[in-house]
Amino acid sequence: MSAAEFAHPPQDDHSFAAFIDSLPDVLVARDFRAVVRAIAGAARAKRGVVVMLGGHVVKTGLAPLLVDLMRRGIITHLGMNGSAAIHDYEVARFGATSEDVAAGLKDGTFGMADETGREMNAAFVAGMSGGYGMGEALARALDERGDLANPELSVLLNAYRFGVTATVHAALGAEIIHQHPAANGAAIGDTSHRDFRRLAASLVDLDEGGVVLNLGSAVIMPEVFLKALTIARNLNDGRPRAFTSVDLDMQRHYRPRMNVVQRPTLHSGKGYEITGHHEIMVPLLVWAVVDELSRG
Repeated sequence: MSAAEFAHPPQDDHSFAAFIDSLPDVLVARDFRAVVRAIAGAARAKRGVVVMLGGHVVKTGLAPLLVDLMRRGIITHLGMNGSAAIHDYEVARFGATSEDVAAGLKDGTFGMADETGREMNAAFVAGMSGGYGMGEALARALDERGDLANPELSVLLNAYRFGVTATVHAALGAEIIHQHPAANGAAIGDTSHRDFRRLAASLVDLDEGGVVLNLGSAVIMPEVFLKALTIARNLNDGRPRAFTSVDLDMQRHYRPRMNVVQRPTLHSGKGYEITGHHEIMVPLLVWAVVDELSRG
C-alpha cells in the first residue's frame, strides 16, 4: 500500500466522477472500478452484458436503473428468478408489492392475493399456447393491458419494448403464484424451460469481453447460469471464454461464489465478489458505468 493509493477527501470538484476517482485504489474499491470498466468496455465493444436478478433487487426500487441500462443498450439479456418477476408484475400492475410474510403465514393468507396469481398464471398458459418464454409471456400480458399503474417501472415490460431478451426461471413450489388454483404446472414448466434455452443461447455473446452480473440471487440464478453456460460451451466449441463475472449481494453465498465467480472464469476471464446493500451498491454501479461511458 503506497500513499498514491490512498483515498482523497472532497475538493472543488464535487461531481460523481470525482467521487469515484477519490476512492482508494485497494481491495474492493479497486475491484469496483475494474467491474465498471469491464461493463463499459463490453458496451463499447458490443459484447454481451447479462444481468441476473433476485427478487430483493426489484422490491427495493432499483428497476428504473435497470430500465435505463436497457434503454442505453448496455444490458443485452435480463434473467431473473420467479420472485423478481412477481414483484415486477405487481409494481407495474398495481403500483406496489411485498407483504408482511409473518403476519400472513399465521393465518394462511400469505401470498394469497387473487389478482397476482390468476393473472400471471393466465399469462403462462397463453405463453405455452403461443410458444413464448415466461418473461415474454408476462411482458405481453402487461403490454396488452390499459390499466397499468406503473408500466415505466417494469423491467420485463420495458425489456420487451426495447427488444432485450428477458427470461424468468421458476422454481416450482417456491413462489406465491404456485399456491393459486389457476397454477398450471405444464405451463410454468414449458415457458420457464423455454427461457432456460434462451438464456443459454444468449451466453455466447459473453465471449471475449462480455460481463455477467448476478444481483441478489443466492441460489436459483447461479444454478441456472452454470447449466446454461455448459450448454453454450458444449454447442460453441468452448465459448464463451474470457469474460468478467460479478456477484453483488448483501452477504456472501456458496453458489454465487462457485457458480458465477470462480468456476466459469477458472481458465479464462476474471470473477469478482462485491458485498453491499443493493439499494446503495446498484445505484453506485449504474452511475459509475454511465459516467465511464461518458468519458469516451
